[in-house]
Amino acid sequence: QVQLVESGGGSVQAGGSLRLSCAASGYTFDSACMAWFRQVPGKERERVILVNKYGSTDDAEFVQGRFTISKDNAKNTLSLQMNSLKPEDTAIYYCATDLWNGVTCAGPFTYWGQGTQVTVSS
Repeated sequence: QVQLVESGGGSVQAGGSLRLSCAASGYTFDSACMAWFRQVPGKERERVILVNKYGSTDDAEFVQGRFTISKDNAKNTLSLQMNSLKPEDTAIYYCATDLWNGVTCAGPFTYWGQGTQVTVSS
C-alpha cells in the first residue's frame, strides 16, 4: 500500500524559509519519480518541482531557483527546501509519485499525500 505523508508546513513571513518533508512507503522509492505540487483553493493544482530516479530535477518557472528538491533513498524521504518565500507561495503543498515513469516523469502522478499548508505573510 503506497503511502505519502507530508510534514513541515507552517506560517512564515515573506523572505523566510520552510522545509517540507514527505515520508514514503509501500513501493520502491528509489525507482520512482517524485514531485511537489501545490494548490490554492479555487485554483488548479500546479506542479512545483520534480526529481526523477536519477536525481535530475525540473522546476516550474515561478520557482526561480528559490526551491530545492531532494531525495533520501536510504530514508525513503522527499524534501522541499523553500527559501525567499513570497506571499504568492501560500498554498497547500502535496507530494506525489509516478511509480511507472521513474526516468521521464511523464505521469500520471497517481499517488498523493494529504497535503501540508504553507502560509506566507507580507
